[in-house]
Amino acid sequence: MKRQKSFENDCPTCYLVATPIGNLDEMTPRAIEILKSVDYIAAEDTRNTMKLLSRFSISTKMISHHQHNEKESSLGILKLLQQGFSVALVTDAGYPLLSDPGAILVETIVEAGFNVVPISGSNASLNALVASGLPAQPFLFYGFLPTQDKECRAELNQLKAYPYTLIFYEAPHRIEKTATKCLEVLGDRQCCLARELTKKHEEFLRGKLSELIPLCEDLKGEMVLVIEGNKEERLPDVDLSEVNEMITRYMQSGASASEAIKQVAKETGISKNDVYSHFHQKGAS
Repeated sequence: MKRQKSFENDCPTCYLVATPIGNLDEMTPRAIEILKSVDYIAAEDTRNTMKLLSRFSISTKMISHHQHNEKESSLGILKLLQQGFSVALVTDAGYPLLSDPGAILVETIVEAGFNVVPISGSNASLNALVASGLPAQPFLFYGFLPTQDKECRAELNQLKAYPYTLIFYEAPHRIEKTATKCLEVLGDRQCCLARELTKKHEEFLRGKLSELIPLCEDLKGEMVLVIEGNKEERLPDVDLSEVNEMITRYMQSGASASEAIKQVAKETGISKNDVYSHFHQKGAS
């Protein structure tokens, strides 16, 4: 157990600073203060971040931290913390780690015993969720779906039974294909496509997926797709820790592993692939 009291120790800190997702006026006073006070700012794209820093007269030295150098950069930032320097991590927009770099860095810093402190700010997924007209909780934030058709459909099939409001990020050139796959796999659910959030051309398209798709071709800008959860199906009310016991009982009665897995899947309502995966994961552990 690692216990961090953020403001009751002198340990060097890495701040995770949320930045505006479009409208720079949403930059918070605390975020500005942190970016001015730290020794280094680790930026996903230093050119984009420079525009933000210039707007608020921030002259802190920047270093690069993006998905292509994340492992090496994380070790470099760790060395800075070990030398007593403080660092702020920013991405091009919104919260670090949420469909953006930062996960490896946080894991590295936490393991080393340094502070990781979040600085609140803009978040596209929450903005879209609360304005969508769909239930705000519970929700499941997924981020970007896989670009390959087979992988995308497989992920959507995994999400199909959840009763939670689903939140996806998507690029404008893929939104029509993604919405179409969602319609085909999830069914014609209520949805909201939020685009250009906080910017001049902010827009919300609310209705059925089938109504959204014909409008997608000419849409531009950063997009968040919010889709209602499954109102009919429910996840099986079974503790997966019981699955192996059930399989073992069938096998002790003479059934083969495959026969036992098939029977347990039938009884519990859990897919055969999930039962198989869980059984073999446990067996390997």
